[in-house]
Amino acid sequence: MAREIHYEVFRRVGAKGGWSLHEVVSSRDIALTMAQELMTGEQATGVKVVKETYNDETGDYLTLKIFEDGHNQMRVAPAQEEAPHTLPCFKPDDLYSYHARATMSRLLIEYLARNKITITELIHRADMLEKLEATGTLLQHAIQKVAVAQAATTTTGVQKIIKSLNELTTQAFNRVYRDQRKGLFPDPRSDQFSELAQQLSVQGDAAYVFNGALARHLKEAKGWDEKVLMLIAIMENAPSQDAPRNLVLSSVDAILSEILGGSAALHELIGPAENLGQALNHLVTLFLGKMPSEESTGKGLVALSHHFAADNLPEARTAIANRIIAEFKSNKRLCPESLVDELKTLRAMANRIVLGVGKYLSHEDLIAAFTLRSRRLVVQEAVGKFIAESGPDEKIERILFIEDNIIGAENKRQLSTYILPVVTSENFQGFFHDPKLPILHRLQRLANLQARVRRSGFIDVTREEISNRLDMLAVQMEARGRLFDSIQARATSPVERAQSLLKLATGGMLTEGVLATRARALILGHLSQPGFLTGYMATQAKPGEAPDNEKAMADLMDTLGRAGITAETGLKSIAA
Repeated sequence: MAREIHYEVFRRVGAKGGWSLHEVVSSRDIALTMAQELMTGEQATGVKVVKETYNDETGDYLTLKIFEDGHNQMRVAPAQEEAPHTLPCFKPDDLYSYHARATMSRLLIEYLARNKITITELIHRADMLEKLEATGTLLQHAIQKVAVAQAATTTTGVQKIIKSLNELTTQAFNRVYRDQRKGLFPDPRSDQFSELAQQLSVQGDAAYVFNGALARHLKEAKGWDEKVLMLIAIMENAPSQDAPRNLVLSSVDAILSEILGGSAALHELIGPAENLGQALNHLVTLFLGKMPSEESTGKGLVALSHHFAADNLPEARTAIANRIIAEFKSNKRLCPESLVDELKTLRAMANRIVLGVGKYLSHEDLIAAFTLRSRRLVVQEAVGKFIAESGPDEKIERILFIEDNIIGAENKRQLSTYILPVVTSENFQGFFHDPKLPILHRLQRLANLQARVRRSGFIDVTREEISNRLDMLAVQMEARGRLFDSIQARATSPVERAQSLLKLATGGMLTEGVLATRARALILGHLSQPGFLTGYMATQAKPGEAPDNEKAMADLMDTLGRAGITAETGLKSIAA
């Protein structure tokens, strides 16, 4: 796309004078110098320089004001005139701070991704700054967003902040243009950065010049993976002396953190993924310093994994941790097609990422992120859809499956509200009272569900209420099926009756509560029948062998214990 660029110098004379065109030049520096001379020579009360970019494909001019100055642009009260501007940045050097770079990265995210550069590269490369200026509205919109946000917390007007930010931006751009022209930024090979760091480490602007050299060096990278590999190669050849070594490591780490903080770069580095869950798994693997499993993984990502495993690159690793937390907090589902896969993936990643909790990833942030994601899984829409097509008993099981894979007391409380309506429903009651199904099968199913509820993280009151309702249903089922009465009628001795009831109690057939308590009372009643112990020992003796009374007694105590009867109570009840 062909472009022609010229600069128009405007001046204003008098307090209320309008703008008039003073000169048109092709050089940016000449235009800026001319405007400044008009002001210093008192030939104008206001000046501005406008950059005009002609696109001969569309026949349009893109207009961008790059400089403005004036003594009397508006009349203000003396107190306001002297009041300092409350700005996020006050001088060009402030734009190179961590927070300023982070803010600019967010505001220019699309521009950075489209040109495959980081914010540090942008603010050290004259060609990319020139290209950004040529976009016109993109830069102005970014400045306006900062100004509006800043004005909301101060008494300074938006327009005044925009003016100050424009001036600051112009100064910063001009500094890079000037330094580029002067040849301040060297162009070393990969193996020469160590020597450059040693030369620069004693200078006050060492980081600025070194990052400028890095930005020029990275221009040759054909993609993000190659850029990562180039940076790591420079880092691995860092000098041994503290000052120059810190200069290399901090500069490389900062750029790598910017790469890993961007969606476009990460997508290219870790490769395509079926869903967010798979992509996050790749990020967790990288964060933990584990080797990626895919054979197509780039060399840059492999090198990063090695250095993360060695606990190097703290800023870059923190960027990955922040990205993982941000994705967990996002609204996007891990596995959109299946809630089961969603929960399993969430649980698996929680078990893995907890290994990385420490100086780069706080336990509190991780818990907060998982709690927020869990909250989105216990809403009516998600739970209702998940249990809609299942049977009455399976509905409870599915809700308990969700409970087992989420965290957060409030989330579990919310989830528990879906269980009671199911337990008290006619379908649920009818399913377990259906005589077509064997009573032992139904009792065991109910006991298993109750055991799951009792192990759940629901609050005590809710857990107890659900358990009691399941137990009441089991009591009704036993009464209708006359299970205990049939054992009494079928068995011929107290030993057989006790053993039959013990099989029910230890085989997970009885719900805890009234039903299990009644079974234990019956068992103890049979133990107290005269001749029980003698009859029991006789059943334990093997043909042709002497009875091992001690082992038989130990087995009985163990069985009673598994049935919920203490050894002390059992011994007191057993009759010889």
